[in-house]
Amino acid sequence: MTYFLQLVVSGVVVGSIYALSALGFVLIYKSSRVLNIAHGQIIAAGAFITYALTVFLGIPIFISFLCSMVITFFLAMSVERVFLRRLIGEPIISVIMVTIGLMSILDGLIYLSPFGSNNYSFPAFLPETPLNFAGVSISWTQLVGVLITAVLISAFSWFFNRSTVGISMRAVSDDQFASMSIGISVPRVFGLAWAMAGLSAAAAGGIIGNITGLNFETLHAYGIIVFPVVILGGLDSVGGAVVAGIIMGLIQQFAAGYLDGNWGLSGTANVLPYIILLIILLFKPHGLFGTHEIERV
Repeated sequence: MTYFLQLVVSGVVVGSIYALSALGFVLIYKSSRVLNIAHGQIIAAGAFITYALTVFLGIPIFISFLCSMVITFFLAMSVERVFLRRLIGEPIISVIMVTIGLMSILDGLIYLSPFGSNNYSFPAFLPETPLNFAGVSISWTQLVGVLITAVLISAFSWFFNRSTVGISMRAVSDDQFASMSIGISVPRVFGLAWAMAGLSAAAAGGIIGNITGLNFETLHAYGIIVFPVVILGGLDSVGGAVVAGIIMGLIQQFAAGYLDGNWGLSGTANVLPYIILLIILLFKPHGLFGTHEIERV
C-alpha cells in the first residue's frame, strides 16, 4: 500500500508540472485558435532566465522566479507583436508555420548561449530532508512546485471565468468578427494571451528546472511531451489541462512502477499514456472537457 501511495504522490507531482506546462498551449488556443509549437523553447528560456538572475546577479531565487515570469511575459508579448500580429485574419496554418520558425530561431539562440549543451542546477534553497507521511516521502522542491502550480492554475481559472478581460478573450476565441463588432480589441487580446502563456511557461520552466535540473533538451521537450495532455483535456479548457495532466502523470508513474519495475518491461511508461489517450479520444474526440462546436449551414 505504501508503494502505491508513493506512486500516487509522484504521479500528482509529475501531473501538476504537465498541467502548468500545458497551460500555455491552452491560453493561446483559447483566445486565438492557434497552437504555439515554440512553447517548449519558452519554457526553457524562462528556466534559464531564473538561473541567470539567481547565479550571475545574486538575486534570491524566489525573486528571480517572479522576475523571470515578468520578463517572459513581456518577451512573449513582443514576439506576438513583431511576428504574429500581422497574421490576424490569415489562415491558421500560416500562423502555426510562423511558430515553427520561431521554435527554430529560439533553438539556435539558446544553443549559441552558454546554456545550450551543458547541465546546470539551481543553488539549494530548501531543506534537503524529504517530508514523510505514513512511509510516503515527498521532497520540499516537489511540494513547493505543486503548491505554486495550484495557485497559478487557480488564478488563471478565475481570470478566464470571472474577469472582464478573460471573458473578452473567450469571446474572441468564439468569433473574432463578432467580438470586434462590440468593441473588443482582438490584437490586444492576442497579445495578452501570448504574454500570459509566456508567464505560465516561465513558471513551469523554473519548477521543472528545480526538480529535474537545467538541461535544454529536457526543458524544451516538455513542449511536445505535454501535447497529449492538451489534446486529452481539451484544447480550450484550463480545467481539462489540470485533470489530463494528473491522469497522464499517474499513468506514467504506475506504468513505470508496476510494469517497468515489477514485470521487467521497459518503455511502457512512455507508451501507455498515448494508448490511453487514443482510447479516450475514440469516445471523446474533443477531449474530456473540450468544447464541442456545432455549426448550422
